[in-house]
Amino acid sequence: MVARHLGLARHLALRYSDGMEPLDDLVQVASVGLIKAVDRFDETRGVSFTTFAVPTILGELRRHFRDRGWAIHVPRDLKEATLKVNRVLAAHAGRAPTPAQLAAETGLTVEAVLEALEAAGAQRTLSLDAPVGAEDEGESPTLLDRLGGADDGLDRASDRATLARLSHVLDDRERKILRLRFEEDLTQSEIGAQIGVSQMQVSRLIRSALARMRAAAEDGPAAAP
Repeated sequence: MVARHLGLARHLALRYSDGMEPLDDLVQVASVGLIKAVDRFDETRGVSFTTFAVPTILGELRRHFRDRGWAIHVPRDLKEATLKVNRVLAAHAGRAPTPAQLAAETGLTVEAVLEALEAAGAQRTLSLDAPVGAEDEGESPTLLDRLGGADDGLDRASDRATLARLSHVLDDRERKILRLRFEEDLTQSEIGAQIGVSQMQVSRLIRSALARMRAAAEDGPAAAP
């Protein structure tokens, strides 16, 4: 019985072939469904074997897609809704029905249809080495080539914004001293020569300015005038 109906199993597997799932794997799944149909078939019920086997094989294929055809974990009810939507989409032969039409044909709500369409993207993943687009010369760039890297400038921008806010607790001379010390990298003696104070006074002013900024940072934005 199994050997005689392997063609039926292959025919049903072809119905679920989307070009991404290997056909041989689908045929094997359909063959498992065929074996189960043979084991469960009761000829005394007056139903032909083909009539009995088809839903059994299709059920095995649907379970395969529901349980093993997803690249990431998705709730079972969402998987089943996605399979319903995908079957209706396949029946439309390239036309794009609206979410409302899909809801009417699947018995789902419009919200469930939209969620299923979004979840369909979780069924397959792409390798970072997969080529992107087509290049006239040379090798096509990969997904990895298109990924952005860490941008240290973002952290620096946040730091600059914080320093600008905290600097409002300082007077003009203190801001100048800190700029000369930490931006222009002058020594305390060089700073003292520029503003007309001693190196010891520069050191005291730097400590005092940093302490007030630290206190403002601990108190929060409200501390700045």
